[in-house]
Amino acid sequence: MSCFCIPNCIPNNLNLCLLPDKNHDSDRDGLISIHELKALISTGYCRDIPAYIAEQILRKSDVDNNGQLDFDEFYTMSLHHKWMIRNLLTRYCRYVVPPPKPLQGDEPDGAYEKQMSICPPPLTMVIFSIVEIIMFLVDVIYFQDDPNHNQRLGESTNGPAATLCIYNPYKRYESWRFLSYMFVHVGIMHLMMNLIIQIFLGIALELVHHWWRVALVYLAGVLAGSMGTSLTSPRIFLAGASGGVYALITAHIATIIMNYSEMEYAIVQLLAFLVFCFTDLGTSVYRHLTDQHDQIGYIAHLSGAVAGLLVGIGVLRNLEVHRWERILWWIAIVFYFALMTTGIIIHIFVPDYFPKPEYN
Repeated sequence: MSCFCIPNCIPNNLNLCLLPDKNHDSDRDGLISIHELKALISTGYCRDIPAYIAEQILRKSDVDNNGQLDFDEFYTMSLHHKWMIRNLLTRYCRYVVPPPKPLQGDEPDGAYEKQMSICPPPLTMVIFSIVEIIMFLVDVIYFQDDPNHNQRLGESTNGPAATLCIYNPYKRYESWRFLSYMFVHVGIMHLMMNLIIQIFLGIALELVHHWWRVALVYLAGVLAGSMGTSLTSPRIFLAGASGGVYALITAHIATIIMNYSEMEYAIVQLLAFLVFCFTDLGTSVYRHLTDQHDQIGYIAHLSGAVAGLLVGIGVLRNLEVHRWERILWWIAIVFYFALMTTGIIIHIFVPDYFPKPEYN
């Protein structure tokens, strides 16, 4: 059945404006004439009109009340009920004509960027950052009027917030510390560097992948940072959100890998993050070898980076899934849970490896 629109007035010699079907357009002129329309109706090609539309047409135009609409009645209706005809036929066309199907094949470059949305607003990393600032200020204010406090601004880890949240290897039974240490920062520069990087990278991810995925990646990096540090250096205290920050960095690499063909300038972005990661790795190794007083938690950085890559592959959006990406997804998920499960088992069943707990 062809979709057509009937003008306000139809003289006998005026063609109807149509999207004609070749079977109905007998003279192949791209239009259906009055005679062709009459033949179309009489041959029963309109039988697939939805029942509710047919009932409305019949109720308004069946002059002789015989339960049928002949051509003369239809023509009269087109003259006196032109708005009804237009609306009914529009609804009919939408009912019958299937929507256009997207073309098969890869998405063009830039499809990833088109997924960006500010609804809901990307506030996850902003909220985490605000909480970290508040916890930092609590300790700063606590020591503000203390005459015995001679450390620089925010560098003490003896304040109430730091004491409660820092990862303390002697209080591993307080399991929240494996995550809460991200709220503790040693010095204003430590805090500001983490805030700038996590807000910048976190918002860019959240615009496409939504808040809960970014939060999972960030918290997975934080948890992996404390877990890795506890296993390799069981007597080290840990403070700062660097595990989560490095997770966000490698999560960008993960989303580039999984959405490479849908991203604009993907190779440039991938090279930029790889250069940053290898530069930071080289700087860290050099600092660790040359500075005897270096207190940076490199294992936390590395563990967070590994978690960000694995969890990023697992939870971040993949706009077009290929077979090799499904295999990579399973590898990443299994590997991450295997690492975390191994760490938890060691903490539970090998207590002698860790320092003796202090319950005071």
